[in-house]
Amino acid sequence: MKMYTKQQLALRNGQDKPEIWVAYQGKIYDVSSSRLWKNGKHYEHWAGQDLSDELQDAPHTSKVFNKFQVIGLLIK
Repeated sequence: MKMYTKQQLALRNGQDKPEIWVAYQGKIYDVSSSRLWKNGKHYEHWAGQDLSDELQDAPHTSKVFNKFQVIGLLIK
């Protein structure tokens, strides 16, 4: 699986490139198809970031990522 840095992930924010990606627990998910991530923003969260620490405040569990494709791994 391809590895990406935080800088590379940050470019997939829905603004700089057409891809909308987010990271969670070391995996990078392509959320481009989600209407909830339109324009790279989901409520107060921005795409192109690692959301591992922020999920604890979300009204859903990590199972929400099951519907998205893992496209790579985040280099720590």
